[in-house]
Amino acid sequence: MSSGNDLVPIARGRLPIASLRSLYRVGDVEKRLDKLPQREHEALRATYERMLEKGAERFQVKPSGLPAMAHLYEELPNFAEVLDDLRRQLALCEHSADPLEITPMLLLGPPGIGKTHFAREVAELLGTGLGFVSMSSLTAGWVLSGASSQWKGARPGKVFETLVEGQYANPVMVVDEIDKARGEHAYDPLGALYSLLEHDTAEAFVDEFAEVPIDASQVIWVATANDERAIPEPILNRMNVFEVQAPDRDAARSIALRLYRSIRARHDWGRSFDPDPGETVLEQCAQLAPREMRRAWMTAFGNARLDGRGALELRDLPDPGSRRKPIGFTH
Repeated sequence: MSSGNDLVPIARGRLPIASLRSLYRVGDVEKRLDKLPQREHEALRATYERMLEKGAERFQVKPSGLPAMAHLYEELPNFAEVLDDLRRQLALCEHSADPLEITPMLLLGPPGIGKTHFAREVAELLGTGLGFVSMSSLTAGWVLSGASSQWKGARPGKVFETLVEGQYANPVMVVDEIDKARGEHAYDPLGALYSLLEHDTAEAFVDEFAEVPIDASQVIWVATANDERAIPEPILNRMNVFEVQAPDRDAARSIALRLYRSIRARHDWGRSFDPDPGETVLEQCAQLAPREMRRAWMTAFGNARLDGRGALELRDLPDPGSRRKPIGFTH
């Protein structure tokens, strides 16, 4: 690695500006490693050795100019307000030496409207890494911040892992379904966010497993939720909150048509099908949530192929009433 500015290729042919940022002090890690008793704390020893092997420097990237975002407005028309805010923040660091600063964002809205997909698209747009943690299946407070090495089976938290194992100092960290976080006993699943969402305190974030300060101040936070009432007020106050609506009829048609074309274009078998679906089929698919559209198109393509047709018909789409089919014997 060099100490000056480096360039790393990202999606859509752009080159972001990337400098190197040191995330932790190697000397701190060496001291911790030296103090470990021999033949004890093997997982912790392996973590410190991995930190030394990887080194402390990671790329801190930002777009070299205001990136093209027209495709996102087309693909995610119901996220226009969020995209507008993102463009404003990107414009502030354009043609400046300032690092990329994105205020933590919370995307509120019903299931299946594309909140998680939007977060992934942001990571691709910015040319940085992605960390993902779903809070709906987690019950312990250490998932984000790690658990003490004294506990059996303890390991670092997701923030530490994403920064140490990744290439970037400013990855997008998705906290999915933050409103469904559940705690056990004294553990607060969201406790670590109180410091992580504040720039000053995040600069010296301490994972409870590794116990070495690490700079998490550049992480770009995107949280998703269905209902803000279950989210503590101090968390909400640290984020830009956006209420994302389900797409209207025209937007849903646009999303469904774009998905059809992209699936067809990405597969060799797509040449066997019409460039666009028929109106009735498109209307039917547009009634689904964006999350379900891709599966519906894939089912329809498969059914039409089995029938030897290049044009999709209504009967090719999955039955809306049969989302979950029972598996096993029937009586």
